[in-house]
Amino acid sequence: MDNAASSLTGLFCEEGSFGVFILVTVILGGGAAWLAGRAVAATWRPWWQVVAYALILGLAVRFIHFSLFNGTLLSLHYYLVDSAFCMALATPRAPKKVRIRPMTRASPVLCSPCTFVVSWVPMTGYWDRAECRT
Repeated sequence: MDNAASSLTGLFCEEGSFGVFILVTVILGGGAAWLAGRAVAATWRPWWQVVAYALILGLAVRFIHFSLFNGTLLSLHYYLVDSAFCMALATPRAPKKVRIRPMTRASPVLCSPCTFVVSWVPMTGYWDRAECRT
C-alpha cells in the first residue's frame, strides 16, 4: 500500500512531498488559472486564449517548483501535469459564469440564472401578458 501511494505521488510531483504539489500547482497555479479564465471571459475573448494562458501558467508553476523546491525545470511530464491542472481550473466554469452574470443582471425580465447549471433560461410568461401585447 505504501509503495502504491509513493508511486501516485511520483506521478504528480517530483519533490516527494504532495503538500508542495498542492501548494504550488493547485493553490498558486490553479488560483492564477481561475483568475485568467475570469479575465478572458470578462473581456469576451475566445476560449482558446484561456488554453494559451494555462500553458503559460504551466511554465510559471514549473519555474516555481524549480526555483523554490529544487524541481526539474525542463521536464515534459511534470510540465504537462502542471498545465493540465491549470487548464482544468481555468476553463470549465469561470468563463461561462462571468459571461452569464451580466446577462442576467442587465435583463432580468428576459432571463434568469439557473442555480444548478451555470447558464441562463429564458423567462416564460412575461411577453404573454395582456399589457405586453400592443
